[in-house]
Amino acid sequence: MKKAALVLEGGGNRGVFTAGVLDVLMEEQIFLPYVVGVSAGSCNAVDYVSRQPLRTKNCMIPEDGEAGNRLTVREMIRQRSLFDMDRLFAEYPYHQYPFDFETFFASQEQMRCEIVLTSCRTGEAVYAQEFEDPDRLMKLCRASCSLPLVAPIVTVDGEPYLDGGIADSIPVRRVLREGYKKCVVVTTRPYGYRKETSPLMLRLCRIQYGRKYPAFVKAFADRARVYNKTMELIERLEAKGHILVLRPETPVISKAETDQEKLLSFYEHGREVTARRLDELKAYLGV
Repeated sequence: MKKAALVLEGGGNRGVFTAGVLDVLMEEQIFLPYVVGVSAGSCNAVDYVSRQPLRTKNCMIPEDGEAGNRLTVREMIRQRSLFDMDRLFAEYPYHQYPFDFETFFASQEQMRCEIVLTSCRTGEAVYAQEFEDPDRLMKLCRASCSLPLVAPIVTVDGEPYLDGGIADSIPVRRVLREGYKKCVVVTTRPYGYRKETSPLMLRLCRIQYGRKYPAFVKAFADRARVYNKTMELIERLEAKGHILVLRPETPVISKAETDQEKLLSFYEHGREVTARRLDELKAYLGV
């Protein structure tokens, strides 16, 4: 376990699948020493490190039936965002669904948690950590989750950032470069999925960011190619038994899914997949 890593893909509300996976791991007291999360995966990552089962699920599927992370059309226009980022990263962690900052910060002796951002200035992935400042930790998660075109740029330490998935959607190469021998990857797409570039989205990205952040636009244009090469690498490593991948085995929901029954079903699917493969996972990790 000392050289084992956990990689968490994003995918907006598809992250409820990952929440189901991690809740089973936490119930089984399986805590890998290195966790790296991207976009919605960063929210899952910090809740895993803070050892808070059900927190991600509750944030995405509030039990009281409130709107959760979704906005009305008027609110979308006012906040310039598809999701309610203020609720997710200000209201929830400090009030409605308190985040256990104390446990998270105390974990730095045993666990390493990286949050992936994409630098608007360079177009490159940044693997950020924070184990002291609550506000900065939430700002890093917010930046990692801020989708281009549908969320404002987030400034952290004077630098502009957007969704970590633009530069490194599934940071398996990061894990390998860091020397970790075991790697568990949680994806929110099924086996064989490949990404395609939307000409419309690329055109809008150029209009929105091209003048000030050309390197970011290049990263956006390259995203599908880089993602697909990463998926090919994951499938090769998986076939050789070098990594273990937990992924959806049923049709996936959209990143902006609003139907609570569908969200809950996808969460339960994450739990079911993990429970069914638990013995295999433990054998792979040697626990």
